[in-house]
Amino acid sequence: MTASPRRFHITTFGCQMNKADSERMAGILQDMGFIWSDDPEAADLILYNTCTIRDNAEQKVYSYLGRQAKRKHEQPDLTLIVAGCVAQQEGEALLRRVPELDLVMGPQHANRLQDLLEQVFQGSQVVATEPVHIMEDITQPRRDSTVTAWVNVIYGCNERCTYCVVPNVRGVEQSRTPEAIRAEIEVLGQQGYKEITLLGQNIDAYGRDLPGATPDGRHLHTLTDLLYFIHDVPGIERIRFATSHPRYFTERLIRACAELPKVCEHFHIPFQSGDNDVLKAMSRGYTHEKYRRIIDTIRRYMPDASISADAIVGFPGETEAQFENTLKLVSDIGFDQLNTAAYSPRPGTPAANWDNQLSEEVKSDRLQRLNHLVAAKAAERSQRYLGRVEEVLVEDQNPKDPTQVMGRTRGNRLTYFEGNLEELRGRVVPVKITEVRAFSLTGRALVAAEC
Repeated sequence: MTASPRRFHITTFGCQMNKADSERMAGILQDMGFIWSDDPEAADLILYNTCTIRDNAEQKVYSYLGRQAKRKHEQPDLTLIVAGCVAQQEGEALLRRVPELDLVMGPQHANRLQDLLEQVFQGSQVVATEPVHIMEDITQPRRDSTVTAWVNVIYGCNERCTYCVVPNVRGVEQSRTPEAIRAEIEVLGQQGYKEITLLGQNIDAYGRDLPGATPDGRHLHTLTDLLYFIHDVPGIERIRFATSHPRYFTERLIRACAELPKVCEHFHIPFQSGDNDVLKAMSRGYTHEKYRRIIDTIRRYMPDASISADAIVGFPGETEAQFENTLKLVSDIGFDQLNTAAYSPRPGTPAANWDNQLSEEVKSDRLQRLNHLVAAKAAERSQRYLGRVEEVLVEDQNPKDPTQVMGRTRGNRLTYFEGNLEELRGRVVPVKITEVRAFSLTGRALVAAEC
Protein backbone atom coordinates (compact mmCIF):
# COMPACT_ATOMS: atom_id res chain seq x y z
CA MET A 1 0.00 0.00 0.00
CA THR A 2 1.52 3.36 -1.03
CA ALA A 3 1.60 6.19 1.49
CA SER A 4 -0.73 9.06 0.64
CA PRO A 5 1.08 12.23 -0.46
CA ARG A 6 1.85 14.79 2.21
CA ARG A 7 -0.21 17.97 2.18
CA PHE A 8 1.00 21.54 2.78
CA HIS A 9 -0.54 24.87 3.68
CA ILE A 10 1.09 28.32 3.54
CA THR A 11 -0.25 31.38 5.35
CA THR A 12 1.23 34.65 4.08
CA PHE A 13 1.40 37.90 6.00
CA GLY A 14 2.52 41.26 4.67
CA CYS A 15 3.70 42.66 1.38
CA GLN A 16 3.74 41.65 -2.28
CA MET A 17 7.33 40.46 -1.90
CA ASN A 18 6.11 37.95 0.69
CA LYS A 19 3.30 36.80 -1.60
CA ALA A 20 5.84 36.24 -4.39
CA ASP A 21 8.14 34.34 -1.99
CA SER A 22 5.20 32.15 -0.88
CA GLU A 23 4.35 31.29 -4.48
CA ARG A 24 7.95 30.22 -5.09
CA MET A 25 8.06 28.11 -1.91
CA ALA A 26 4.74 26.49 -2.85
CA GLY A 27 6.26 25.61 -6.23
CA ILE A 28 9.22 23.95 -4.50
CA LEU A 29 6.92 21.93 -2.22
CA GLN A 30 4.88 20.73 -5.19
CA ASP A 31 8.09 19.69 -6.96
CA MET A 32 8.88 17.66 -3.83
CA GLY A 33 5.57 15.82 -4.18
CA PHE A 34 3.49 17.75 -1.64
CA ILE A 35 -0.13 18.63 -2.42
CA TRP A 36 -1.73 21.96 -1.50
CA SER A 37 -4.39 21.87 1.24
CA ASP A 38 -6.85 24.74 1.73
CA ASP A 39 -7.33 23.60 5.32
CA PRO A 40 -4.28 24.06 7.58
CA GLU A 41 -5.70 21.49 10.00
CA ALA A 42 -5.50 18.83 7.29
CA ALA A 43 -1.92 19.71 6.31
CA ASP A 44 1.20 17.75 7.29
CA LEU A 45 3.45 20.75 6.65
CA ILE A 46 2.52 24.28 7.70
CA LEU A 47 4.55 27.29 6.65
CA TYR A 48 3.97 30.82 7.99
CA ASN A 49 5.57 33.45 5.76
CA THR A 50 5.81 36.35 8.16
CA CYS A 51 5.96 40.13 8.20
CA THR A 52 7.56 42.33 10.82
CA ILE A 53 6.59 45.78 9.53
CA ARG A 54 3.84 46.09 12.16
CA ASP A 55 3.61 44.67 15.60
CA ASN A 56 0.10 43.21 15.15
CA ALA A 57 1.24 41.05 12.19
CA GLU A 58 3.96 39.61 14.40
CA GLN A 59 1.57 38.90 17.30
CA LYS A 60 -0.84 37.15 14.90
CA VAL A 61 1.95 34.77 13.85
CA TYR A 62 2.62 33.81 17.47
CA SER A 63 -1.06 33.08 18.11
CA TYR A 64 -1.26 30.88 14.96
CA LEU A 65 1.94 29.12 15.98
CA GLY A 66 0.64 28.38 19.46
CA ARG A 67 -2.32 26.47 18.01
CA GLN A 68 -0.15 24.38 15.68
CA ALA A 69 2.50 23.73 18.35
CA LYS A 70 -0.23 22.08 20.47
CA ARG A 71 -1.31 20.01 17.47
CA LYS A 72 2.27 18.83 16.98
CA HIS A 73 2.22 17.14 20.39
CA GLU A 74 -0.58 14.90 19.07
CA GLN A 75 0.90 14.64 15.53
CA PRO A 76 4.69 14.45 15.84
CA ASP A 77 5.01 14.13 12.03
CA LEU A 78 3.63 17.65 11.55
CA THR A 79 6.33 19.93 10.06
CA LEU A 80 6.23 23.54 11.26
CA ILE A 81 8.09 26.30 9.42
CA VAL A 82 8.37 30.03 10.02
CA ALA A 83 9.75 31.90 7.01
CA GLY A 84 10.02 35.57 6.14
CA CYS A 85 10.89 38.67 8.08
CA VAL A 86 9.95 37.63 11.64
CA ALA A 87 12.06 34.50 11.12
CA GLN A 88 15.01 36.61 9.98
CA GLN A 89 14.66 39.05 12.85
CA GLU A 90 14.10 36.55 15.64
CA GLY A 91 16.26 33.65 14.41
CA GLU A 92 17.07 31.19 17.20
CA ALA A 93 14.99 33.19 19.68
CA LEU A 94 11.95 31.80 17.83
CA LEU A 95 13.04 28.23 18.65
CA ARG A 96 13.37 29.14 22.31
CA ARG A 97 9.88 30.61 22.28
CA VAL A 98 8.32 27.82 20.16
CA PRO A 99 10.54 24.71 20.50
CA GLU A 100 8.13 22.69 18.34
CA LEU A 101 9.37 24.54 15.22
CA ASP A 102 11.33 22.50 12.67
CA LEU A 103 12.64 25.28 10.43
CA VAL A 104 13.20 29.02 10.81
CA MET A 105 14.26 30.67 7.53
CA GLY A 106 14.78 34.26 6.42
CA PRO A 107 13.47 35.64 3.11
CA GLN A 108 16.85 35.29 1.38
CA HIS A 109 16.58 31.50 1.78
CA ALA A 110 13.18 31.02 0.04
CA ASN A 111 14.79 29.29 -2.96
CA ARG A 112 16.68 26.88 -0.65
CA LEU A 113 13.53 25.42 0.91
CA GLN A 114 14.10 21.90 -0.47
CA ASP A 115 17.69 21.67 0.85
CA LEU A 116 16.62 22.97 4.25
CA LEU A 117 13.67 20.55 4.46
CA GLU A 118 15.89 17.61 3.61
CA GLN A 119 17.97 18.50 6.69
CA VAL A 120 14.74 18.67 8.75
CA PHE A 121 13.58 15.26 7.49
CA GLN A 122 16.92 13.83 8.59
CA GLY A 123 16.11 14.92 12.14
CA SER A 124 17.67 18.41 12.37
CA GLN A 125 16.06 21.56 13.69
CA VAL A 126 17.29 24.23 11.25
CA VAL A 127 17.77 28.01 11.48
CA ALA A 128 18.74 29.67 8.17
CA THR A 129 19.14 33.41 8.65
CA GLU A 130 22.72 34.07 7.53
CA PRO A 131 23.15 36.50 4.60
CA VAL A 132 23.43 34.63 1.28
CA HIS A 133 23.67 35.45 -2.37
CA ILE A 134 20.12 34.77 -3.56
CA MET A 135 20.07 31.97 -6.09
CA GLU A 136 18.32 32.61 -9.39
CA ASP A 137 14.65 31.53 -9.41
CA ILE A 138 14.60 28.13 -11.03
CA THR A 139 11.43 26.66 -9.56
CA GLN A 140 8.11 27.33 -11.21
CA PRO A 141 6.09 29.16 -8.55
CA ARG A 142 2.64 27.88 -7.64
CA ARG A 143 0.94 31.14 -8.58
CA ASP A 144 -2.31 32.20 -6.95
CA SER A 145 -3.70 33.67 -10.17
CA THR A 146 -3.77 32.48 -13.77
CA VAL A 147 -4.06 36.04 -15.11
CA THR A 148 -1.61 38.22 -13.17
CA ALA A 149 1.83 37.33 -11.83
CA TRP A 150 4.56 38.83 -9.65
CA VAL A 151 8.10 38.90 -11.01
CA ASN A 152 10.90 39.74 -8.59
CA VAL A 153 13.53 41.97 -10.15
CA ILE A 154 15.54 43.09 -7.10
CA TYR A 155 15.78 41.64 -3.59
CA GLY A 156 16.79 43.49 -0.42
CA CYS A 157 17.20 47.19 0.29
CA ASN A 158 20.20 49.45 0.95
CA GLU A 159 18.17 52.34 2.38
CA ARG A 160 18.34 53.02 6.08
CA CYS A 161 14.97 54.57 6.95
CA THR A 162 14.98 54.96 10.72
CA TYR A 163 11.60 53.23 11.22
CA CYS A 164 12.08 50.29 8.88
CA VAL A 165 13.28 46.78 9.62
CA VAL A 166 13.38 45.62 5.97
CA PRO A 167 17.14 46.09 5.32
CA ASN A 168 17.88 44.06 8.49
CA VAL A 169 15.64 41.19 7.43
CA ARG A 170 15.80 41.17 3.63
CA GLY A 171 19.49 41.97 3.24
CA VAL A 172 21.38 44.12 0.76
CA GLU A 173 20.15 44.89 -2.74
CA GLN A 174 20.63 42.07 -5.26
CA SER A 175 19.32 42.66 -8.78
CA ARG A 176 18.45 39.80 -11.10
CA THR A 177 19.89 40.04 -14.61
CA PRO A 178 17.64 41.49 -17.32
CA GLU A 179 18.02 38.21 -19.28
CA ALA A 180 16.76 36.09 -16.34
CA ILE A 181 13.81 38.44 -15.77
CA ARG A 182 12.84 38.42 -19.44
CA ALA A 183 13.11 34.62 -19.59
CA GLU A 184 10.67 34.29 -16.65
CA ILE A 185 8.25 36.76 -18.28
CA GLU A 186 8.44 34.89 -21.63
CA VAL A 187 7.35 31.69 -19.86
CA LEU A 188 4.48 33.57 -18.21
CA GLY A 189 3.38 34.90 -21.60
CA GLN A 190 3.42 31.35 -23.02
CA GLN A 191 1.37 30.13 -20.04
CA GLY A 192 -1.38 32.67 -20.76
CA TYR A 193 -0.63 35.31 -18.12
CA LYS A 194 -1.76 38.74 -19.27
CA GLU A 195 -0.30 41.06 -16.62
CA ILE A 196 2.95 41.13 -14.67
CA THR A 197 4.03 43.27 -11.74
CA LEU A 198 7.76 43.79 -11.40
CA LEU A 199 8.61 43.71 -7.70
CA GLY A 200 11.30 45.20 -5.54
CA GLN A 201 11.47 46.58 -2.03
CA ASN A 202 13.05 49.64 -3.68
CA ILE A 203 12.50 48.95 -7.35
CA ASP A 204 14.03 52.19 -8.65
CA ALA A 205 17.39 50.93 -7.32
CA TYR A 206 17.21 48.08 -9.84
CA GLY A 207 20.46 47.39 -11.65
CA ARG A 208 22.85 49.63 -9.78
CA ASP A 209 24.58 46.57 -8.28
CA LEU A 210 24.95 44.87 -11.69
CA PRO A 211 28.28 45.16 -13.51
CA GLY A 212 28.69 47.35 -16.57
CA ALA A 213 28.29 51.01 -17.39
CA THR A 214 28.20 53.00 -20.63
CA PRO A 215 31.12 55.29 -21.58
CA ASP A 216 29.19 58.30 -20.26
CA GLY A 217 29.10 56.61 -16.84
CA ARG A 218 25.38 55.75 -16.99
CA HIS A 219 24.46 52.29 -15.82
CA LEU A 220 23.41 49.91 -18.54
CA HIS A 221 20.81 48.45 -16.23
CA THR A 222 18.16 50.72 -14.75
CA LEU A 223 14.45 50.08 -14.19
CA THR A 224 13.78 52.26 -17.27
CA ASP A 225 16.12 50.11 -19.40
CA LEU A 226 14.47 46.97 -18.05
CA LEU A 227 11.00 48.23 -19.07
CA TYR A 228 12.22 48.76 -22.65
CA PHE A 229 13.97 45.36 -22.61
CA ILE A 230 10.90 43.33 -21.58
CA HIS A 231 8.16 45.40 -23.20
CA ASP A 232 7.71 43.30 -26.33
CA VAL A 233 7.34 39.89 -24.63
CA PRO A 234 4.50 38.14 -26.52
CA GLY A 235 1.26 37.49 -24.62
CA ILE A 236 1.85 40.03 -21.84
CA GLU A 237 -0.60 42.91 -22.21
CA ARG A 238 0.04 44.90 -19.04
CA ILE A 239 3.14 45.74 -17.02
CA ARG A 240 3.18 47.28 -13.53
CA PHE A 241 5.96 47.85 -11.02
CA ALA A 242 6.28 48.51 -7.27
CA THR A 243 7.50 49.83 -4.87
CA SER A 244 9.13 53.10 -5.89
CA HIS A 245 11.28 55.45 -3.80
CA PRO A 246 10.95 59.20 -4.47
CA ARG A 247 14.68 59.62 -4.11
CA TYR A 248 15.39 57.64 -7.30
CA PHE A 249 12.28 58.34 -9.35
CA THR A 250 13.40 59.98 -12.62
CA GLU A 251 11.76 61.88 -15.43
CA ARG A 252 13.32 59.34 -17.82
CA LEU A 253 11.32 56.57 -16.09
CA ILE A 254 8.11 58.63 -16.29
CA ARG A 255 8.73 59.30 -20.00
CA ALA A 256 9.23 55.56 -20.62
CA CYS A 257 5.94 54.76 -18.87
CA ALA A 258 4.16 57.31 -21.09
CA GLU A 259 5.82 55.93 -24.26
CA LEU A 260 5.41 52.19 -23.64
CA PRO A 261 1.81 51.13 -24.34
CA LYS A 262 1.85 48.06 -22.05
CA VAL A 263 3.04 49.95 -18.95
CA CYS A 264 -0.03 50.88 -16.89
CA GLU A 265 -0.69 54.46 -15.82
CA HIS A 266 -0.45 53.64 -12.13
CA PHE A 267 2.38 54.66 -9.81
CA HIS A 268 2.86 53.53 -6.21
CA ILE A 269 5.28 56.01 -4.62
CA PRO A 270 5.28 56.14 -0.79
CA PHE A 271 5.82 59.60 0.71
CA GLN A 272 5.49 58.60 4.43
CA SER A 273 5.16 62.22 5.68
CA GLY A 274 4.34 65.64 4.26
CA ASP A 275 6.72 67.40 6.63
CA ASN A 276 10.40 67.96 5.81
CA ASP A 277 11.67 67.71 9.39
CA VAL A 278 9.85 64.39 9.88
CA LEU A 279 11.17 63.13 6.53
CA LYS A 280 14.68 64.05 7.68
CA ALA A 281 14.19 62.20 10.99
CA MET A 282 12.98 59.21 8.94
CA SER A 283 16.17 59.42 6.75
CA ARG A 284 14.05 59.39 3.61
CA GLY A 285 16.43 61.59 1.60
CA TYR A 286 13.89 63.89 -0.11
CA THR A 287 11.60 66.83 0.72
CA HIS A 288 7.85 67.15 0.26
CA GLU A 289 8.62 69.69 -2.50
CA LYS A 290 10.57 67.04 -4.43
CA TYR A 291 7.71 64.58 -3.96
CA ARG A 292 5.21 67.10 -5.32
CA ARG A 293 7.45 67.75 -8.35
CA ILE A 294 7.48 64.02 -9.14
CA ILE A 295 3.67 63.88 -9.08
CA ASP A 296 3.44 67.07 -11.18
CA THR A 297 5.79 65.52 -13.76
CA ILE A 298 3.77 62.28 -13.89
CA ARG A 299 0.58 64.28 -14.43
CA ARG A 300 2.24 66.42 -17.12
CA TYR A 301 3.03 63.26 -19.13
CA MET A 302 -0.08 61.27 -18.11
CA PRO A 303 -2.81 63.60 -16.77
CA ASP A 304 -5.10 60.68 -15.88
CA ALA A 305 -2.49 58.51 -14.11
CA SER A 306 -3.48 56.90 -10.79
CA ILE A 307 -1.23 57.64 -7.84
CA SER A 308 -1.11 55.50 -4.72
CA ALA A 309 1.27 55.79 -1.78
CA ASP A 310 2.07 54.86 1.82
CA ALA A 311 2.03 57.22 4.80
CA ILE A 312 2.95 56.91 8.48
CA VAL A 313 1.37 59.04 11.22
CA GLY A 314 2.57 59.46 14.79
CA PHE A 315 6.28 59.11 14.02
CA PRO A 316 8.34 59.89 17.14
CA GLY A 317 8.31 63.63 17.81
CA GLU A 318 5.67 64.43 15.16
CA THR A 319 3.84 67.60 16.22
CA GLU A 320 0.25 68.46 15.36
CA ALA A 321 1.52 71.08 12.86
CA GLN A 322 3.77 68.47 11.20
CA PHE A 323 0.87 66.04 10.97
CA GLU A 324 -1.20 68.79 9.36
CA ASN A 325 1.51 69.11 6.68
CA THR A 326 0.80 65.44 5.84
CA LEU A 327 -2.93 66.23 5.63
CA LYS A 328 -2.13 69.18 3.35
CA LEU A 329 -0.05 67.01 1.01
CA VAL A 330 -2.83 64.40 0.82
CA SER A 331 -5.41 67.10 0.18
CA ASP A 332 -3.31 68.84 -2.50
CA ILE A 333 -2.31 65.71 -4.43
CA GLY A 334 -5.53 63.70 -4.23
CA PHE A 335 -4.37 60.11 -4.13
CA ASP A 336 -6.38 57.32 -5.73
CA GLN A 337 -5.38 55.08 -2.85
CA LEU A 338 -3.24 55.52 0.25
CA ASN A 339 -2.01 52.79 2.61
CA THR A 340 -1.88 54.40 6.04
CA ALA A 341 -0.37 53.20 9.31
CA ALA A 342 0.25 54.52 12.79
CA TYR A 343 3.96 54.36 13.61
CA SER A 344 4.88 51.05 15.27
CA PRO A 345 8.37 50.77 16.86
CA ARG A 346 10.25 47.82 15.35
CA PRO A 347 13.12 46.07 17.13
CA GLY A 348 16.56 46.95 15.83
CA THR A 349 15.50 50.25 14.21
CA PRO A 350 16.89 53.61 15.43
CA ALA A 351 13.49 55.28 15.91
CA ALA A 352 12.34 52.52 18.27
CA ASN A 353 14.88 53.74 20.85
CA TRP A 354 14.04 57.43 20.72
CA ASP A 355 12.46 58.92 23.82
CA ASN A 356 9.95 61.15 21.96
CA GLN A 357 7.43 58.39 21.22
CA LEU A 358 3.80 59.52 20.91
CA SER A 359 0.90 58.01 22.82
CA GLU A 360 -1.33 55.38 21.23
CA GLU A 361 -4.27 57.79 21.63
CA VAL A 362 -2.55 60.52 19.57
CA LYS A 363 -1.47 58.03 16.90
CA SER A 364 -4.94 56.51 16.68
CA ASP A 365 -6.61 59.94 16.45
CA ARG A 366 -4.26 61.06 13.65
CA LEU A 367 -4.72 57.81 11.74
CA GLN A 368 -8.50 58.20 11.89
CA ARG A 369 -8.33 61.80 10.67
CA LEU A 370 -5.99 60.87 7.81
CA ASN A 371 -8.14 57.90 6.76
CA HIS A 372 -11.23 60.11 6.68
CA LEU A 373 -9.47 62.55 4.34
CA VAL A 374 -8.05 59.73 2.18
CA ALA A 375 -11.54 58.25 1.62
CA ALA A 376 -12.99 61.68 0.75
CA LYS A 377 -10.21 62.43 -1.76
CA ALA A 378 -10.38 58.94 -3.30
CA ALA A 379 -14.15 59.36 -3.75
CA GLU A 380 -13.49 62.68 -5.52
CA ARG A 381 -10.89 61.03 -7.77
CA SER A 382 -13.34 58.22 -8.59
CA GLN A 383 -15.84 60.69 -10.03
CA ARG A 384 -13.71 61.05 -13.17
CA TYR A 385 -14.57 57.47 -14.11
CA LEU A 386 -18.37 57.92 -14.13
CA GLY A 387 -19.74 57.40 -17.64
CA ARG A 388 -16.31 56.56 -19.03
CA VAL A 389 -15.35 53.37 -20.85
CA GLU A 390 -12.47 51.61 -19.07
CA GLU A 391 -10.47 48.57 -20.18
CA VAL A 392 -10.86 45.95 -17.44
CA LEU A 393 -8.67 42.84 -17.27
CA VAL A 394 -10.93 40.15 -15.77
CA GLU A 395 -9.28 38.23 -12.93
CA ASP A 396 -11.96 36.55 -10.85
CA GLN A 397 -15.55 36.35 -9.63
CA ASN A 398 -16.98 38.99 -7.30
CA PRO A 399 -16.98 37.02 -3.99
CA LYS A 400 -20.11 38.93 -2.87
CA ASP A 401 -22.09 38.52 -6.09
CA PRO A 402 -21.56 35.38 -8.23
CA THR A 403 -23.29 37.03 -11.22
CA GLN A 404 -20.44 39.54 -11.44
CA VAL A 405 -16.81 39.25 -12.45
CA MET A 406 -14.09 41.55 -11.21
CA GLY A 407 -10.88 42.94 -12.57
CA ARG A 408 -8.76 46.09 -12.68
CA THR A 409 -8.54 49.10 -14.91
CA ARG A 410 -5.13 50.17 -16.19
CA GLY A 411 -5.16 52.66 -13.30
CA ASN A 412 -5.58 49.73 -10.88
CA ARG A 413 -9.18 50.49 -9.87
CA LEU A 414 -11.07 47.35 -8.86
CA THR A 415 -14.10 47.10 -11.17
CA TYR A 416 -17.16 44.81 -11.05
CA PHE A 417 -19.59 43.99 -13.87
CA GLU A 418 -22.01 41.23 -14.85
CA GLY A 419 -20.44 38.40 -16.79
CA ASN A 420 -19.42 34.76 -16.97
CA LEU A 421 -16.00 34.13 -15.45
CA GLU A 422 -15.33 31.02 -17.54
CA GLU A 423 -15.68 33.06 -20.73
CA LEU A 424 -14.03 36.26 -19.54
CA ARG A 425 -11.13 35.32 -17.26
CA GLY A 426 -7.90 36.78 -18.64
CA ARG A 427 -9.67 38.96 -21.21
CA VAL A 428 -9.62 42.74 -21.48
CA VAL A 429 -13.22 43.97 -21.61
CA PRO A 430 -14.41 47.52 -22.37
CA VAL A 431 -16.70 48.45 -19.48
CA LYS A 432 -18.89 51.54 -19.21
CA ILE A 433 -18.68 52.77 -15.62
CA THR A 434 -22.13 53.29 -14.09
CA GLU A 435 -21.32 53.52 -10.38
CA VAL A 436 -18.30 54.91 -8.53
CA ARG A 437 -17.10 54.41 -4.96
CA ALA A 438 -13.96 55.63 -3.21
CA PHE A 439 -11.89 52.54 -4.05
CA SER A 440 -13.91 50.55 -6.62
CA LEU A 441 -16.22 50.87 -9.62
CA THR A 442 -19.21 49.06 -11.14
CA GLY A 443 -20.13 49.05 -14.82
CA ARG A 444 -21.48 47.05 -17.70
CA ALA A 445 -19.60 45.35 -20.51
CA LEU A 446 -20.07 47.12 -23.84
CA VAL A 447 -19.29 44.49 -26.46
CA ALA A 448 -18.20 40.89 -26.61
CA ALA A 449 -14.89 40.58 -24.78
CA GLU A 450 -11.72 41.10 -26.76
CA CYS A 451 -8.99 38.52 -26.41
